[in-house]
Amino acid sequence: MGALSITGIKPGSTSLKLTAGKITKTVPITVLSRNLLSYGPAEGNGLTATVNSDGSLHVTGTPTRQWAGLMWTFPCPVQGTVILRTTTSIAGLSASVKFLDAEGHRLEGQVLSGGNAVAIPAGTVSLRFEILCTETTPTAKDGDLRVQLESGDTAHEWMRPGRF
Repeated sequence: MGALSITGIKPGSTSLKLTAGKITKTVPITVLSRNLLSYGPAEGNGLTATVNSDGSLHVTGTPTRQWAGLMWTFPCPVQGTVILRTTTSIAGLSASVKFLDAEGHRLEGQVLSGGNAVAIPAGTVSLRFEILCTETTPTAKDGDLRVQLESGDTAHEWMRPGRF
């Protein structure tokens, strides 16, 4: 059986016209976002994240240690290749997405912000979006992040996630 994948350019409602022989069917489609991330308010390891009205994350606090931070786990919505970009950043914090199997164990590889596109490994069921402190001596943070994970190998203009 085949599959159909549709990537929307902008959020909203549209339709898809399918034709097979003499039969034509119009299917309504709601485009949530090109941004595949799913997050919400969170606290942990000295950091607090809230969601701004534009869908970006506002992060405050002082991380408790290097490589500690905030994490969100959500079902993997695509297969193939993904790319991660951060259009706004906070000094001393990095964004990444890790691949998890059905038991929640980490699989090989990760997607780093500003890095190359990465193939999602076989067996991936969930993704874990992380914002971690990179500083050996953590300093106070207060800023906004616009992070985008998208299908394919080309990063586009930031779009609010469809799910948060």
